[in-house]
Amino acid sequence: MAKPVEHQGRLIIEHPNREKSSSKTTRVVVAILLVISAALIAIVTFGGWSSLQGVVFINIGWILLYLLFAYYVMRWNRGVLPVVAALAIIMLIFAAIAVPSWFSRDAVGYDQPALDANILGTIAAILVPVQAILLVAAMYGFRQEWNVEVERWPEEEGDDYVLPAGA
Repeated sequence: MAKPVEHQGRLIIEHPNREKSSSKTTRVVVAILLVISAALIAIVTFGGWSSLQGVVFINIGWILLYLLFAYYVMRWNRGVLPVVAALAIIMLIFAAIAVPSWFSRDAVGYDQPALDANILGTIAAILVPVQAILLVAAMYGFRQEWNVEVERWPEEEGDDYVLPAGA
């Protein structure tokens, strides 16, 4: 049974789709994938700081957005899920493009970043499937309709209870 929330002392609002185990699991999976993605992006950002040039602040913004969205997902905010999916697609593309360039930094004339370029390439390669899974999980969560509300009046009032004017 959904946990009731009293509103204005009488009306009870329930969210039945939030009580399903699949919804709870999806919410946690999306939040964990967002935190993992933020961690992987942070490792690439700070490990390759000297090589990333102007992208550093965009990556920091991305990390903060992913952590903020993980917070909102844990609070049952369904509205961020399409944004998460869109950002996951963009990050998947960026990471897929970055993988070969990190591995090609073995050539003469390239400065080595703080972490070895091969390690950063491997982390970027790991980021690609993580973003694909995040995309699928976010869209699955969006389809679960976490926002559906069911309004009911307390049962103590009986069947003959008349709605107040304007309700």
